[in-house]
Amino acid sequence: MSGSLKDQLLNIGLVDKKKAKQADTEKRKQKKQANKARKSGQSVVDERAVKQQALEQQRQEKQARDRELNKQRDEERRNREIEAQCRQMITQQQLTLPADAEVAYNFVYEKKVKTLYVTDKLQAQLIRGQVAIAVLEDKFYLIPDKFAEKIEQRLPEYVIRVQPEEEPDEDDPYADYKIPDDLMW
Repeated sequence: MSGSLKDQLLNIGLVDKKKAKQADTEKRKQKKQANKARKSGQSVVDERAVKQQALEQQRQEKQARDRELNKQRDEERRNREIEAQCRQMITQQQLTLPADAEVAYNFVYEKKVKTLYVTDKLQAQLIRGQVAIAVLEDKFYLIPDKFAEKIEQRLPEYVIRVQPEEEPDEDDPYADYKIPDDLMW
């Protein structure tokens, strides 16, 4: 097959003579405008180049949006994984509270005083900071301190820390009078 693309398309029957003539006229007009613009010193505006540039810009904007969406999805997935790990640690490492626990242990959660019934031994561990309170779906669990630290690094809102007792000042006149931790009013 020899000849121009236009001739080949006409022979096959994909294009009729009217459309081929119209394309030739359009091509001549563009050449004429380009020649006029060059002679007068104006820059030549190629419509195809402008369209191509606009398409390229749209493609880049779409890629940027897609990257941002992927970043958000990855962040959400990472947060869900961290939350699942914390939930698993709490459920696996929780200390069982005996049914006969009679000592009321009061602590603050969301600006409200909550009560948890524990044994004397667990109360002492809570006061010393060896055991911490974990919150999961508005239920309270006792977990060892080392696991509480791991959870606290990932999601601090899941752990309620009880501050260990501080040593009193040497000049404190009431140092000999300790306030009991289980003081009821």
